[in-house]
Amino acid sequence: MKTIPCSLRVVALLLLFSLPALGSEVVKTAYRGWKCTALENGLVEVLAVPAVGGRVVQFKLGNAEFLWVNPQLAGKDPPPGGLGPGGKWLNYGGDKLWPAPQGWDNDRQWPGPPDAVLDGGVYQCDLLSDHGRAVTLRLTSGKDHRSGIQFSRTIRLEDGSTHVAFDATMTNVDDKPRRWGIWSHTQLDGGRHDAKGHNPQLVAYCPMSAKSCFPKGYGIIFGPEDNPSFQPDASAHMMRVAYRYRVGKIGLDSPTGWIATVNGENGAAFVQRFTFEPARDYPERSSVEFWLNGLGSFRAWGKENVMKDDPLENPYVFESEMISPYARLKPGESYTWHYDWYACRVGGDCPVLDCTSTGVTCERLTAIRVGDKLRLQGRFGVFSMGRAEAVLFDAGMGRCGIVDLGPVSPAAPLLLSADVAVPAAAVAAKLVVRPAVGQQSGELAGAVIAH
Repeated sequence: MKTIPCSLRVVALLLLFSLPALGSEVVKTAYRGWKCTALENGLVEVLAVPAVGGRVVQFKLGNAEFLWVNPQLAGKDPPPGGLGPGGKWLNYGGDKLWPAPQGWDNDRQWPGPPDAVLDGGVYQCDLLSDHGRAVTLRLTSGKDHRSGIQFSRTIRLEDGSTHVAFDATMTNVDDKPRRWGIWSHTQLDGGRHDAKGHNPQLVAYCPMSAKSCFPKGYGIIFGPEDNPSFQPDASAHMMRVAYRYRVGKIGLDSPTGWIATVNGENGAAFVQRFTFEPARDYPERSSVEFWLNGLGSFRAWGKENVMKDDPLENPYVFESEMISPYARLKPGESYTWHYDWYACRVGGDCPVLDCTSTGVTCERLTAIRVGDKLRLQGRFGVFSMGRAEAVLFDAGMGRCGIVDLGPVSPAAPLLLSADVAVPAAAVAAKLVVRPAVGQQSGELAGAVIAH
């Protein structure tokens, strides 16, 4: 096998050469008036505020910010009791951990928010690693006697990549068994960049199960059945959630372990990944849930709740939520659940058709022989700095060549349009990314070579 040189056009990579050095570090900084502990590596920033419920208040890819922050509470710390006046929920925004399921019927459901400890309390922040190829911190809540648990989570950022790894741990601090799931509750900013209303170009993509426990592949939790924001494609087994500022919530037993939300205004994609465990029970039978703030009404707390047409009271919030399986814990036992975040540029208002731990596919890879050349085309977003390669395979699926396709970066979409010379024996191609730092090459897409 040999590496085959080629001449090609891989568009939109000029940003790659203006990026700063990509070493991970932990810094003390300020954001919107809060004192933050930030993990950053020149590509992304993870901004944590231990004082407001251990939240990640912002996740940034360059100058693109993904998370919603409540402008009325920005920079403010919780009062000593962790709650607002009259026990009101102080919704700071960002990302945090809650127990699942939510509900108000019995003590096996979490009746928050509000919650003075897990959501509104001060978390302890410990720096576990501030050098090497990754940096790690840990956030730990107080002990919540209502739910009987204590949360902690480690957050790890790697060099040369937008990958953020989370390990969320739930410990039973009660004197009796407890059964909860871990709920990663992420509030994305659903407002337009010019602050003139909601952003209809904010769209999430999540695969639906072909063997779903829900008759339609998803279940309505709150709001009307005909919410135009929820747009399932049964033939492709894909849920498309387009923000229409209509209130509602759905759950999916999504088995493939990814959600990708694209902001079509700036072409930035936020990706969440998890491992689905089909043999285990999930709260509300859902591994993924979406809640959308907006107009309309929903039933909860034994009444119909009408949402106000006022962005201050009913802000532009798009929630993309992951939930772990149930864990039954004896007193003193702990359960840890792993999940990941990534980010990349896809170049516009593009659908996400597939996702791996290497990147997202917006236009599928095609490989077509044209004369004595192979034409490779597709649109992708990648999660790490490195080089793209086309790995070629013969009829016996043995490697018969590698084509170097040039440098790639999460800061720019990979728009592939290349005519390359390949061996006559090649019948299939895989698009892979060879990271610039440390990690092994990862597969992005594959295609059978057509004539």
